[in-house]
This record gives sequence, C-alpha cells and structure tokens, in this order.
Amino acid sequence: MRASAFVYPWDVVGDPDAARRIADLGVRQVTLASAYHSTRALTPRHPGHRIVTARHAAVLYPPDAERWQGRELRPYEQSWVPGDDPYGEAAAALADAGLEVHAWVVLAHNTRLGEEHPRITVRNAYGDRYPWAPCIARPEVRAYLVDLAAEAAVRPGTRGTELESCGWYGLAHLHAHDKIGGVPLGGAGQYLMSLCFCESCGAGYEELGADAEELRQAVVRALRPVWTGETTADGGDRAEEWAEVEKLLGADHAAVFAAWRDRIASSLRAEAVAAVRAAAEADFRVLLHADPAPHRLGANVGVDPADVLAQADGVVLPCTGGEAARSGVLLPFVPHRTERTVLAANFTVVAGMGGSPATLAQDAAHAVELGADELRLYHAGLASDQDLEAVRTALAELS
Repeated sequence: MRASAFVYPWDVVGDPDAARRIADLGVRQVTLASAYHSTRALTPRHPGHRIVTARHAAVLYPPDAERWQGRELRPYEQSWVPGDDPYGEAAAALADAGLEVHAWVVLAHNTRLGEEHPRITVRNAYGDRYPWAPCIARPEVRAYLVDLAAEAAVRPGTRGTELESCGWYGLAHLHAHDKIGGVPLGGAGQYLMSLCFCESCGAGYEELGADAEELRQAVVRALRPVWTGETTADGGDRAEEWAEVEKLLGADHAAVFAAWRDRIASSLRAEAVAAVRAAAEADFRVLLHADPAPHRLGANVGVDPADVLAQADGVVLPCTGGEAARSGVLLPFVPHRTERTVLAANFTVVAGMGGSPATLAQDAAHAVELGADELRLYHAGLASDQDLEAVRTALAELS
C-alpha cells in the first residue's frame, strides 16, 4: 500500500540524514510543503535547529516574477530557510533517497495577505473580518489562488500535488493565545459564524433571489441562542450539524447559503485542478484535502463526494480517531470512486498532537476495509523518534 509522509523543506535542508531517515520508514512518497501558512514547528532531529518559526504564509521556492508582475495579490517569499529554493533542494535530496515527491500546497489560508488586503477577506454577519480567510467568491482572490495552485504544485522533480484549503475557510483557526472557546459553537455555530457577507457574496445571494441584508439579519438571529446558552453544541456528526443549521437559520435561508457556497467552492476546485493539469506533464496526480460534508470549512474543505471525484484524481481524508470517525469520512466517497480515483486516509502519527502511532497498523487496516487505497502520515518532521519507530513497525506489518 502506498504511504506518503508529510514533510517541510526545513526538515530536510541542512540535515544530510533526513531524506534517508524518511525513506527508511517504509514510505514510497513524501508530500513536501511548497506553499504554506505561518507556523511554529519543532524539528527534533535537525543538527542545526530545534524550532523553525515561519512568520507568515509564503512559498518555499522562488516565485515566477513574470507571472506575478504588477499584481496586487501575489505570494510572499520566505526568509527562514537558507537558500534560494528550499523546496527544490529538499525535493532533490528526497528523490535521491528513492522517494517520489508531491507538492503540498495550502491555498485559501493566508493571514498576512488578509492583513495587508482586508477587503478580500471573509466578513461575518456582525461585520468582523477574518484576515486568515480570503473570500473565495472574490474574482481577484480566485485568480490568485488558481495561479498559485499551478505554480506551487508543478515544481521541478515533482510528480503530483495535494491541494489543502481549496475552498471556504472560516472562523476556526489555530491562533496565538486563542480566547474564542468560551462559548461552545459546535459545527453549526462554526458554520454560521463563517458565512460571508462581503460585496461579492452579497451580490451572489441577490443573484439567487435572496435579500443579502435579510440573510445577514437571519444569521444574527440564529446565533442569539448560541450566545445565551439556550442551545447546546451538536455532537460533531455531519448530518446533525446541518440539521442544527437548518433549525437555527430556517431551511429556506440555509438552502440559499448552501447553493451559493457550494457553487463557488466547486468552481474554484475545477479551475485550480485544470490550471495544475495544464501546467504539468502527463500522469501528474492532483488530490484535494477534503471532508464529505459540504458545509465543513478549513484545511479539509467540505465537498460533495461525487463532484470532487469527478474533478480530481482523489482526496486526502482526515482519519485520525476511532472507527466511527473513519467510517464517517471514508464511506460517503466509496460509491463515487472510479478506477483512477484515490481515497487516501490521513493519520496523525505525532502522539503529542493527538495521534496514535502505536495503533497505526490496525487503524490503517480498518481504513482499507472501508475503501482507502493509500495512507498519509502527518508528520515525519514533527514526530519523535519513538513515534517514527512505531510508524516504521506499522508500515512493515502492512506491507
């Protein structure tokens, strides 16, 4: 079974043993970050550092100056990894170790872009902006994301890509000293707080025959019992979440939001995948990080399973957790797969981040029973030596 480990360029650049160590895990592939959001990352084995702070979203290769010349929205360059092309340097070392390299591209998640261009961001029903979440309904944002997808995915020596956040982003965001957990929102509250009322989205609602201001007021009314504690957060089941949205918002209003947002997200995915394929050679695989509930937001964007499997070569699905969690995310895709599509089960293998590397073999076997074709392992650079040894043992058992 093909397994791929997620890796950052800074895990490899400057560490002559990193590529071989990753290959020795038993993986055939690495998913290497080429465009990534801000983060603070541990590097427990690197000979030159232990912490890398990526201060803002950036590309980890030299962007094409001609492509971005004169454009207001353009990718930021990084300064925290030595060299002009850390992605290229890491990709070459990993390929030399016998690993197939695929690009890991984060799209609609960029706080610096939103801070410098606040008008392009999601604006909630109260008028608050989310600088980390560019609104994918805006034409300039879509043009930027589509071109970024093509450039960041199709790097020299790269055989495929995995597109993360290729859809709506919302309220949920790992933030420094976060203080928004005082009221439990659940999936329904997260969705309502993530609905956008920028000019582009307002015009979209009007196109569907709805009044944008009426919709905004409906969202504010729907959230009142959430703030007062009169409603309890849903239990995390995808169907329960959407039922709660319809209960709080009203089925007609919920249908308008769903129609607009599903259309925008689907068309962005189609444009991004088409742009990547146009820039790549034959047999270049394009997968998307996804969730089978269209109302879900974030890194694993909500999709319609039939729609996304008709657009891309497959999906990467969050499978960390128990059997019910894996069943909920994998089974909706199975009826829509074809011979060419891939269902990759993504497991966190860092124990300190909620993963269970010790049970990886049985968890992966269960995912295969449910229809998974491949494994993704998050994250080879962040895991401890003990975690990596558990991964190595599990992959040997599964081979």
